[in-house]
Parts: sequence; structure tokens; C-alpha cells
Amino acid sequence: MQTIPYGFCVWSPNFHLVMWNQNYLDIYGFPKRRIRKGMTLAAVVKLSDELGNHPDIGPADFLAGYKKELLANRSGARAKVRELVSGGRTIETGHVYSPGLGWVVTHEDVTEEIATSEIVQKRKRELERQNIRLDAAVNNISQGLCMYDPKGRLVICNQPYQRIYNLPETLLKPGTQLDDILGYLFEHGMHAGGDREEYVRWRREVISKGEYGKNIHELNGRIILMQHHPMKDGGWVTTHEDITEQRQQEERIFHMARHDALTQLPNRLQFLEEMAASEAGISRGEKLAVLYIDLDHFKTVNDTLGHTLGDKLLQQVSARLWGATREDDMLARLGGDEFALLMRNTDRPADAAATADRIVKVMATPFTIDGHQIVIGSSVGIAMAPQDGDTAEALMKNADLALYKAKNEGRSTFHFFEPSMDASIQRRRSIEAGLRTALERNELRVLYQPLIGLKQNRVTCLEALLRWENPDRGKISPAEFIPVAEETGLIVAIGQWVLEEACRTAVTWPADVRVAVNLSAVQFRNKQLYETVVRTLSETGLSPKRLELEITESLLLDDNDTTLKTLHRLRALGIRISMDDFGTGYSSLSYLRSFPFDKIKIDRTFMRDLKSKGDSLAIIKAVIGLGQSLGMSTTAEGIETEDQLAAVRAQGCDEVQGFLFSPPISAASVREMLAAQKPVPALLRRAS
Repeated sequence: MQTIPYGFCVWSPNFHLVMWNQNYLDIYGFPKRRIRKGMTLAAVVKLSDELGNHPDIGPADFLAGYKKELLANRSGARAKVRELVSGGRTIETGHVYSPGLGWVVTHEDVTEEIATSEIVQKRKRELERQNIRLDAAVNNISQGLCMYDPKGRLVICNQPYQRIYNLPETLLKPGTQLDDILGYLFEHGMHAGGDREEYVRWRREVISKGEYGKNIHELNGRIILMQHHPMKDGGWVTTHEDITEQRQQEERIFHMARHDALTQLPNRLQFLEEMAASEAGISRGEKLAVLYIDLDHFKTVNDTLGHTLGDKLLQQVSARLWGATREDDMLARLGGDEFALLMRNTDRPADAAATADRIVKVMATPFTIDGHQIVIGSSVGIAMAPQDGDTAEALMKNADLALYKAKNEGRSTFHFFEPSMDASIQRRRSIEAGLRTALERNELRVLYQPLIGLKQNRVTCLEALLRWENPDRGKISPAEFIPVAEETGLIVAIGQWVLEEACRTAVTWPADVRVAVNLSAVQFRNKQLYETVVRTLSETGLSPKRLELEITESLLLDDNDTTLKTLHRLRALGIRISMDDFGTGYSSLSYLRSFPFDKIKIDRTFMRDLKSKGDSLAIIKAVIGLGQSLGMSTTAEGIETEDQLAAVRAQGCDEVQGFLFSPPISAASVREMLAAQKPVPALLRRAS
């Protein structure tokens, strides 16, 4: 730009100085040290006024008029105006607006040309030729810029071009041949994808065709984008942009989109892409295994110790999993506590089983984080290709089904996919569809199992138990349909119906007999639970003191504060709150301290193991003693033999429940039993 024989500057759209040449400084007498990049137009006008320029107008008026003039010219046309500067000289300025750049302004001293029209005309023609070249250069500026004439000779280049390629001054002079510059660049390490001859051949081809072209090449570790723009006169302009950081950013974004931020493992997207890429190999007979891994009890860690510690646990988990895999396996975190492993070149199921077994074992070893010893575990589902599927979708689905099977078998184990698993999922979907209409079709019913007070020798309470008999599917086990109802949220409506039915039935019983109704954790997430219970009691006329609500320990893991608040409100009405299945959940003792339960129900598993496991009786004794010391009554579930009855009676248990006394029976049978006053079998009287 310094070679242009007139003043030249560029103003940004917000009137900041972008670039200028020495002629611009000389015309206005600006000291070089007083002009800097980014100066405002107002600052430059003030300096110009101090130097005696524009003596015929004040700086404020000149600034306002100049801005108005520039703003009025944004159509791309070239506008000219003359101004008076110090020494009585006349300067002709011409400005053109370039979107994204601003106003490009030329300044020429036309004092002598005004006196001689011939000289004026000659200078104008020269100026127009310069403007054609200048406009072409400015309108194509990106970063580095250079212009060549039709014979391949350098016309002009800017400083960024020199800095990008570190060219010597000798190669920046007008007239330098393109071949000389390219030769220098290739000798100093430029790479353009192919060899030197191929690149030169490509450049000559786009020049001869007069068409746009671009190329990405490397020089000294930097990545440079070159774009070739032909001009009408046969010359061309090239722009050069260092896109190294852009490429690095793109690579970072690509990596972030396909990797988990917490563990830095590949994420679901990357894993599925790798799976899809493996489909071609499967079609050629290659074998592989997909392992779907789920952490056991991770949610409990998150809920009790916090998400920060949970994140640290996931990081340690990922490290252990990675250590249990082979070098060419791909481990990914799919989300939450789910991971997946792609084992390529796995011909034998035994190899996949060995890896799954290693994973289960390393996950069973306790973790120590921030002073906490954490015990979790992992369950693994395995699908083999091609026998279990030849697509990513099929293999992932079948590995997930195998995982579901492993978790149902007690967790901390692995399981291979079996075709029958798909049938079990279909049955689950069938159950879900049937549940959605079961209430409307009157397929649900409530049975009642008596609880016997050992001191009273009579039925003191009956537990309401839900049963479902479908015309097409027959009797469906609660263990099968209750989890489905909870997962789908249908348990809220079903649970409300059970509560209403149980209260309505209990009103017909003697006033000293209570009814117990189980509540799901899902029902507690319904903010209207308290209002629902109050309304049901009001509508049925049942006294709150005759209602027991049974919850499990897992309920208190979910939103503990809100749950406890609701429980306290219910208990304040006179409703009794029982902890069901005590001893099988998590941190049982801490929950007994957090809420004053009225009753503890000892899980049936302790009764079943009474003979086979000597510690079961010790546990039963401890739980009953704990209940007595805390003022809570105790109920032993699953009493099926006289020995079991004798054992819990000897320890001071308050109530018993089980098939030894009665299976769940209908409401009509309950009324007959209570009316006949035969609540207790003869064996119970003998035991007393």
C-alpha cells in the first residue's frame, strides 16, 4: 500500500481507523507517532484542526459533515469531495464503502491540477486505473492479500501476506514473478497436499481458466487457506488466511461432540459411529462382541453422598473399566452410569465372557474417595455378532436385553443375549398396554391378608394387596406388573384406586381393625398425595387412626426432605406409618432416626432363612429389640410354620402375617371371617 502515489486510509463502519499509508500522513502533516490503529474519526479530526487543516470550518462542523457524507455513501459507489488544508492546498478525497471492511478513502493533492485542466484529466485517468486495482484488492481482502497482472507479475501485497509466509523484501517488489515466490515457499517447507509440480500445475490451470480456486497448505506447522480470485483484465487476486487455530478449534469441537466431558471416554455418538462402521466387517464374516455395562447402586451413591462425589466415582470407574479391556477394544460412556464396550475380532464367546468377568470383579472392589469407602458393582449384558445381530441397532438392543436379564438375576454378574429375552420384552410391553385399560375394564381387585396381634389373639389389621386378572393373559403376578406400573407412572392412578377401595371396605369392619395400604415412591412424587389421602378418608368416612400406610426404605432416598415433610403431615392426622421389608434396603437405621415410624415390618427373607442361616434369628431379635426401644411395634412377615411363629413370639414380636394363618382373601371373605369371630387358628391359641 505504501507504493500507491496518493494518500490512502480505511475507516471501519464505527469510524475507527483501520489502515493508512505514509502519503496519507504527509498530506495532512500528521506525525507518525500521533496516528495509531483504532483511533476514532473525532480524534483524527481534532489533530488535523490543531495542525491548521480545514481553516474554513470548525472541527465539530467538519466532523458532523464528514460522518454524514460517509453514512450517505454505503451503496458501493465512489463519492468524491474536495477540502482545504494547511498551506492553501486543495485535497480531493474519494471514498467507497466495502461491506465488512468500511470506507476506503483516497486523498490526493490536486492543487496544481486545478490550475491546469490537462494535468487534472491525466491525473484522473491515472487515478481511475489505480482505483480499479485498489477496489479489486480491497473487495477481496481476507487476511494476507496480493495482486498479480495477467503476466503473473506481482502488483501489490500487504503486510499480513508477508508475515504469513515470512517472505524477504526482494520478493515483495512489484514485478516479482509468481513462480519465484512459489519456488521460495516450497524450498522453505511449504506442503500443499501433493508434490510441488502438482501444485504448480493446479495454479496454472485455474489462472488459465480464469476461475475461482482454493487450496489448503502447510508451512512451518501452520495451516493456510489460499483463495484465487480472477479479475476481468486477466490478472488475479489471492487471499491468504492462517486457519491453524480455526482447525484446532474445529478438532476440539469434534472431539467434544464425541467424547464424555467427565471421563474423556468416547460418548454414545462416537460409539454408535464405530458400531455402524463395523457393520461392513460383519457382513464380510468378521466377529465382534458388544458389552453393555451398568453400575449397580450408583444412584444410591449420588443421592446419599452427592453428585460431586458421584462424578469422582465415575472417573475412577472409567479408569478401572479401561484397565480391564484389551488394547484394540473401544470403551465408551453412554450416559449416566451406563458404559459400553466394543470388542473387535472376538471369535469366541469365552473371550467376551472373560472380559465381562474381569469387569464384574474389578467393579466389586471397594472404591475409596474423599475418605468414603464406596461399594457398588456392575452388571454386564453381552451380544455377539453376527449370531445376535449384524447391525449396530440390533446388537445394542440385544446387549441391553442381556443386561436387563443380568440385573434381574441379582446384579453383579454378566449374561449373554438369548432369543427368548426379546419375547420377555414383548410381554412387558403387553403388560404395559393392558395396565392402561385394566382400571376401566374392572380387571383389578384388592385382596386382604390378615395380621394377627399376638397379645390380642385376633386379627388387628389387614393388608390390602393388589391383584390383576386379564381375560386374555390370565392372572398376572404383582411382581411382574407393579414394576411396570411404577416405571410408566400408572401406579399413581392405580394406587389411588387401591387406597379408595381399601378405605371403603375397611369402614364395614369392626372399629378396632385397621387396614394397611402400600405406597410407592412414585406416588410420593405426586405433589397431591397428602390431599388425595385426606379426600379419600373424608369421602369414605374411615377414621385416620384405622389407616396404616406402608413404605419401603428406598422411598426415603428420593427427595428426602420433601418425603419426610409429607410423612409428618400424614402422621399428624393420626395415620400410622409402617416401614415395610425392613433390613433389605439401604441405611435402615438412619431412616429409623429420621422419622418416628409406628411399625417395623421384618422382611419375609429372614423367616425363610431361619433354619438355614443361624444369624437370621439374631437379626430378628435385634430388630424387635430395636423397635421396642424406639417405641415402634413389629410385624413379622412370611410366617408359614409353627417353628417360625414360636421363634418370633419368643422374641416379643407384636404381630405376625403369613400363610400359616391365611392367604390373601377377598373383601367378602374378610367380612365373613370377622363376623364369625374366627380370626385365629387353633395352632395360634396352642402356641399362646
